Amino acid sequence: MTAAGGLILASTLLAIFPGIFVQPTAAAAEQRFVTIGTGGVTGVYYPSGGATCKIVNRSRSEHGVRCSVETTFGSIANIEKLRRGEIDFGYVQSDWQHHAYFGTSVFEERGAFDDLRSIFSLHSEVATIVVRQESSYHSVNDLKGARVNIGAAGSGSAASWKTLVGYLDWSAGDRAHFSELGTSELAEALCEGEIDAYFALIGHPAGLIEETQQKCDARVFGVDEVAVDGLLQDAPYYMPADIPAGLYGLKEPVQSYGAVATFVTSARMPDDIVATMLTALVDNFESFQKLHPALNGLKLEDMASGDMAAPIHPGAKDFFLERGILTEDKANGQK
Repeated sequence: MTAAGGLILASTLLAIFPGIFVQPTAAAAEQRFVTIGTGGVTGVYYPSGGATCKIVNRSRSEHGVRCSVETTFGSIANIEKLRRGEIDFGYVQSDWQHHAYFGTSVFEERGAFDDLRSIFSLHSEVATIVVRQESSYHSVNDLKGARVNIGAAGSGSAASWKTLVGYLDWSAGDRAHFSELGTSELAEALCEGEIDAYFALIGHPAGLIEETQQKCDARVFGVDEVAVDGLLQDAPYYMPADIPAGLYGLKEPVQSYGAVATFVTSARMPDDIVATMLTALVDNFESFQKLHPALNGLKLEDMASGDMAAPIHPGAKDFFLERGILTEDKANGQK
């Protein structure tokens, strides 16, 4: 068919069926792609990111935002990818959000990430140590010289362990046998005796620990040593936290310390895309809570916490104000 013939046919169809050619909406015509950096598949970050993207993608014809997730090593990796523009959003522990924004600890060489912006906070992540049932390890100081897996390189857990050890009176020899296996390797490594323990800053209940207990008899304990008192005094992003009773065979809560999982982006991210992501999550909040038991106790007002180190993204601030999740007084206290 010639071009002229095509135009005649189109004109004829339009005359017979006036609504046959529908112009796409502006949002649909301008598809925008965003990626969320998550973590290992056995944690909370991965299902949280996957569910958020699924909800966003359901209505992408209305707003034009298409969302995907990327499995990463966790907090440190997500921050660096966000800084380089390789991802658009990411889940990070509150301690590493703090260090990234101020350019301290592992981010000292790269400098402050001034454009880091917070969106919301999620569940508590508790410092947890897992050992075989028959082992003689019952406290963090028992692990001097032991083969401890501290978390994969680039994970928040690994960086948090290194911070913790700085407050313990351990020699170089006491620290000589740390390893950095990924989460998918930990259950087998512990149960086969390749490591003596593994450390994780993690939301509970944790699939990783449940998987370990399915493979062998394993138990957990927290980090409640006197040294942690100094850590809590020096670090406002850490707080006392418990591993809940009823999990992993625990009859009583186990004292430890922890941080908070947070969702972040950069100042480059447009306000309307941030609002689109939040709309998807908040309008489907009950479904979001059911994604993982660690999210069961999450409340909307907890998400709009004003205690995060990085300034809240203006798109998130306006959204929370409009929904009544954040009050004006609280908003004025935000950075």
